[in-house]
Amino acid sequence: MPEGDTVYRTARLLDDALRGQTLTRFDVRVPRSATVDLTGCRVEQVTCYGKHLLHRIGDYTLHSHLRMEGHWDRYRPGQRWRSPGYQARAVLATETIVTVGFELAEVRVVPRAEEHLLTDLLGPDPLKPQWDHGGLEIAAERLAADARPVHVALLDQRTVAGFGNEYGNEICFLRGIDPHTPANQVDAVAMLRLGARMIRANRDRVERTTTGNRRRGERLYVCFRAGLPCRRCGAEIRFDRLGADATRLRDVYWCPKCQPVVADCGWPGA
Repeated sequence: MPEGDTVYRTARLLDDALRGQTLTRFDVRVPRSATVDLTGCRVEQVTCYGKHLLHRIGDYTLHSHLRMEGHWDRYRPGQRWRSPGYQARAVLATETIVTVGFELAEVRVVPRAEEHLLTDLLGPDPLKPQWDHGGLEIAAERLAADARPVHVALLDQRTVAGFGNEYGNEICFLRGIDPHTPANQVDAVAMLRLGARMIRANRDRVERTTTGNRRRGERLYVCFRAGLPCRRCGAEIRFDRLGADATRLRDVYWCPKCQPVVADCGWPGA
């Protein structure tokens, strides 16, 4: 599942492949940017903010979002693609490498001067240096003011940029917080400090783990483990769906013993 750490690694790999090189092909296959041609332009940098990928090319930025299924692949010129061509949304090539973005979301090309408009509404990113220079405090203030379930609030990219469903579930478990608990009833700073440590520890790992165990099936405490015993106490992991609205529901997992219900949290199971 692409979360901030996955996007960070993707940006780093693309930056290693493209930085400083001149494009011999620039093909964006979405209607609003399909006529833009940056062939002949130099790739200045590939970076990210939260879950957003930013290719800085000449005076423009190619912005993309992986969502659930998106991914970028690298190929040698002439090498067969591992995914079907109809799923390709962007193709960038140089004399030595071809990079292809498959099933991307929110693909657009904007002037570099307008790049900030893509990220201005996002919260602080734990993988950016600014997190340690006021970013944590900004995110904590927003989380502490949010009356929605803490799982929902953690996934709101306006609060903190980069956490997805896995981190939301695992942070709640490790803090012993039922995911339905209103965010304004938890220790926001402690939640975010833990989340930042987790995502930073995973940014250089191919396989994300919150347990510290990298074996398949043992990497997570509660996420995707509905009906299975808790790794700590043996109680059966429960499942629900939560979201900002009915169109944005996410799967929620928790241990009823390790994450006790707050009596006045207001959710139906309390």
